[in-house]
Amino acid sequence: MSNQQKVAVITGASQGIGAGLVKAFRDRNYRVVANSRSIKPSSDPDVIAVAGDIGDRAVAERIVKEALSRFGRIDTLVNNAGIFVAKPFTAYTAEDYADVLSVNVNGFFHITQLALAEMEKQGSGHIVSITTSLVDHAIDGVPSVLASLTKGGINAATKSLAIEYAKRGIRVNAVAPGIIKTPMHTPETHAGLAGLHPVGRMGEISDITDAVIYLDSAGFVTGEILHVDGGQSAGH
Repeated sequence: MSNQQKVAVITGASQGIGAGLVKAFRDRNYRVVANSRSIKPSSDPDVIAVAGDIGDRAVAERIVKEALSRFGRIDTLVNNAGIFVAKPFTAYTAEDYADVLSVNVNGFFHITQLALAEMEKQGSGHIVSITTSLVDHAIDGVPSVLASLTKGGINAATKSLAIEYAKRGIRVNAVAPGIIKTPMHTPETHAGLAGLHPVGRMGEISDITDAVIYLDSAGFVTGEILHVDGGQSAGH
């Protein structure tokens, strides 16, 4: 196969938004390297599954090595892996803090650094991270300090990286979702969660995958935090 076929690396890819992203990129004829702790091997020859904790640099190194050895390039990185722990601030344990930082921050740092180095060699690439609208619009009753601390940092890093690499052919963006209908939220919670959005509904996985695909094709957009949140960040 030609190395000119584009390649996307997607973390947190075994279910929910991540699984939707794998399908969305395959539908556009990208080859995909999919990572999560529990991901199963794929029967699709154009999807490589790399199991492991993205907070571990050795796993990030393995993902990049597999992408290059099998597909020859990395065009897009989607930092989708994330942990959300909703607790009052004083109830967070040291273990909660370490777990959230490991996936949300260390995971972002390791795979982004390694993928960017390869994109620099190509003179092109795109990085998009999935953050959260809670960074900009905290909600009473949804305690989210660790999410804001970590994903807010990624929003800031997105803008910084976008400027650092703007003249090198590499774009860096983020998608900040509201609450999305995934297996993480049981059906009996849906009505209450829908009410947290001005539009009166939860988001669908396709709302996020559409936003990522848009950014991937939008060559004049970099440093953007695209809110896909049913109006949450605008007000309530």
